[in-house]
Amino acid sequence: MVGVSADIPNTLEAFTKANNIKHLLLSDFRRTMLSAYGALVTDEKSPIYRYAKRAYFILDRQGVVRWVRIQTNPLDLLNADEVLKALKESGA
Repeated sequence: MVGVSADIPNTLEAFTKANNIKHLLLSDFRRTMLSAYGALVTDEKSPIYRYAKRAYFILDRQGVVRWVRIQTNPLDLLNADEVLKALKESGA
């Protein structure tokens, strides 16, 4: 499992340590991947302007995207059973 965040590396490292996160977290502070995967919002009316959506992807060993969920509301988390089912069905 890999997490990707729009935070800068130093902030992400501090977050990882403070929350005792064991899986890999990558910084996409330039928002290149977020944009490529459709998980970036650009809103001129928002004080943040460009921000990441909460998004989940399952990729196979060749890097092919097999499953996607992009949440409209960042407070909406996925059910673990839904993710496990998608993982099994994707063959990843």
